[in-house]
This record gives sequence, structure tokens and C-alpha cells, in this order.
Amino acid sequence: MGYWIAVVDDEPLSLTNAKNMLNKYDMRVSCLRSGKDLLKFVEKNDPDLVLLDVLMPEMDGFETYRALRVFEEKAERPRTPVIFLTGESSSETERRGLKAGASDFIHKPFDEDILVKRIKNTIVNSKMIESLTEEATQDKLTGFLNKASGTKKVAELCKKNPGALLVLDLDNFKLVNDLYGHDMGDRVLVAFGGVVRRNVRFGDVSCRIGGDEFMIFMSGVSSTDAIRSLSERLNAALMEEAEKLMGENHGIPLGISIGVTLANEEANDYQILFQYADNALYEVKRNGKHGFVIYDPDSVNRDTVEDMDHELARIIQIMSERGEGSGAMLLGQDAFAWNYRYIERFLLRYGGVATRLLFTLSSEEKGILYTEMISEFGNVLKATLRKSDIIFQWLHNRYFVLLPQLGEEDAESVIRRIMSAWENTGYLNRMNVSYAFSVLRKDHYESAK
Repeated sequence: MGYWIAVVDDEPLSLTNAKNMLNKYDMRVSCLRSGKDLLKFVEKNDPDLVLLDVLMPEMDGFETYRALRVFEEKAERPRTPVIFLTGESSSETERRGLKAGASDFIHKPFDEDILVKRIKNTIVNSKMIESLTEEATQDKLTGFLNKASGTKKVAELCKKNPGALLVLDLDNFKLVNDLYGHDMGDRVLVAFGGVVRRNVRFGDVSCRIGGDEFMIFMSGVSSTDAIRSLSERLNAALMEEAEKLMGENHGIPLGISIGVTLANEEANDYQILFQYADNALYEVKRNGKHGFVIYDPDSVNRDTVEDMDHELARIIQIMSERGEGSGAMLLGQDAFAWNYRYIERFLLRYGGVATRLLFTLSSEEKGILYTEMISEFGNVLKATLRKSDIIFQWLHNRYFVLLPQLGEEDAESVIRRIMSAWENTGYLNRMNVSYAFSVLRKDHYESAK
């Protein structure tokens, strides 16, 4: 099995018996005589499981267990599964151990089959829980912490550790998706994850907070030279990776902009620090990208016209760079309704035209395939239509589309383009698509009055 087991018992015979039994199953066994020995042992070792005797002098099993958990929390290490060992038959001892958080109880003298099976089951269950926990906290593409877990971790570090909070944004990353496709975009993000891991220290916290936006907290860092060196290394290494993936002549000015703020005893609130770093990031973007700026609160002048212009320009850039990508928007009912009513009021007041389309999908297919085809038709609409067009999935098999500034002739051309794209999916003969449309004009309303 290859597991590493730490056995803690003050009785030499119990240690010998456990070691002899487990060695038969290719388990590595470390024998320890006291709770203090265990705590010293785990400082430099990471066993898969601890077999811990309840009755020991000086520190009993329960005291040792609590001290082990305190150590793991301070060291930010995952919890090692613990099985208590006892020669008592009292159920109260078992209840106390399980209430404390032990994984299981085994009675001495050992039954070899029971001992091995319980060790195996405990380790397998522990690793499964650890895997699920990791999956819930990590970004699958880069391996960094995801936004929720990363924000929580960095907020904790800001409170207790001085250091540098960095917000990073990949410059011109949208061009990778537009010119080389989203698969290449994902490969670039994976490569960027590797670049960061090779250039930050063990213990620095990295997380992905958006599509191409990241955050790093580096405890103990306050030097401008250290941050400059990191920025230069990251930018150079990312370009090397991009050339490997897309070729030397890919032509995209890919790079990394970094906004930085420093956490200390006086400035340790995450929300404020993140806003400072984000402001610094904007300065990098505004002044040529591919570099870094450390936020300086003393240089901020509020309540001036220049600040208002600065903030307006910043908001416009954020909306432009952090928007949804190419293609039409698929909106929920409330968002679609607000947009629809706004466009309708605009046309009635200022003139213009819009076309409303309703697509109905039907098929003899059932189950998952039917659902997949309906979803794929929505993808076709998003990819085929313009950014200014909006889509709403009305019922499970109907899509309602609004095409601003397009009349009847234009609408027919759009429908042909949609159906051509649908044909390319291979689902044309498996899903029937019917449609109806009507044109919205100001004169229609005036003639109806």
C-alpha cells in the first residue's frame, strides 16, 4: 500500500506488534514513545496517518491530539487523520475520542485484519475529502486558489503579516482569444500559472480573481527593487512561453501589468488595500502597460476636476477591458426585460428600427442529447450575432432575440447566417428550427394610435 504510519504508544510491545503487522502490507512505520515525540516528529515529517494510544504518561492521547491540531493550524498544514488506540472497553472513551475529531478507534490487542482495513479506509476517505476540498478552493486551469478562497486567505494575511499585495492583469490577452481561439487562451493561462510558480517563493499566495486577472500576496516584501525584479522576470518569462505556444511571430504585445500596495500595521484592511492595488494597476495600464506601480496614498489628490476625469477614464477602461468577449449577450429574464424596454423607449423617442426574432426548437431526441442541442443553438446565436444584439431563452426550447437597428431585409440575412452556422454543428437534421419575426418602428406605434 505504501502508506506511512506513525504509531504512538508508551508500550514497546504494542509498538513492535503494530510495526510487524503493518510491514507485511508494505507500510512504512515510525514508532514513537510519547505525545511530545509525535509533536517533534511532525515538525519535519508528514505521515499519512497516526495511530495514537489514549493512555500515556505526561501527555495522554487526547492532549496530544489537541496539540497536534494546534500545530497543524499554525503551520497551515492539512489535518493528519488520527486513529485512537485503547485497551479499555469503555464506550465513554470512544465517545470522547470521536467527539474530539478522531477518525476511528481500534482496541488492543490488535486484530491484524481489522487494523489494516481501518487504516486503509481512513486514509482513502481522508484523501478523498482533501481532494474535494482542494477542488472547491482551486482554479482548475492555473492551479491557483480561486477567487473566494484566495480572497479569504489574502484578507487573513493582510491582517497579521506585513507584505505586498499585487493585482496582475495580462496585457492584450483578449487578442489571444480573438486571433488564436479560446483553447490557445487557456494554454497561455496555464503557462502563466507555471511562470508565476517558478518566480514566487514558497508560502506566497497566488489566486485567480477573474478571467485574466490574478492576485499575489508576498509576506515580508516591501522593496521596490524586489517588485521590479519580479515584474521583469514575469514579463520576460511570459513572452518566452507565448512564443513557444504561438510562434515567434505571433504579433501580440502580451505582457503583465501589476498594481501593488503595501500592507502593514496601519494599513491592513483587505478591501482598502485591494482598491489601492487596483488603482495602481490602472496607472500601469494608462502609462504603457508591461510594468508595475506601487500605490502612493500621499500622491492622491481628491475632489478636483482632474480626479473626476481620471476616474471617468478609469471606469471606461475597466468596462472595456473587463467586459464579456465577442458575440451577442445571452441574458436572464430580468436583465433582458430591462434592456428590451430601454431600446423600445429609445426607438419610440428618437426613431430607428429593431427586429424581434423567436426561434422554436423541436426534436424526437430526448434526454441529455436534446438538452445539449438546445444549449448548442444558444451558443450559435451568441457566436453569430453582434455584440449589440441580446438573447433570452424563453422556456426551455425557445430563444427570443432583439436585433437593434436591423430591419426586415437585414433580419432575413441574419436568419440565413444563423441557420448556416447551425448546419455546421451537425445537428440540422436532428433538431427542427422554426422562427417568426416582427419589426419594431416608431411609425408603427404612431399609425396604431
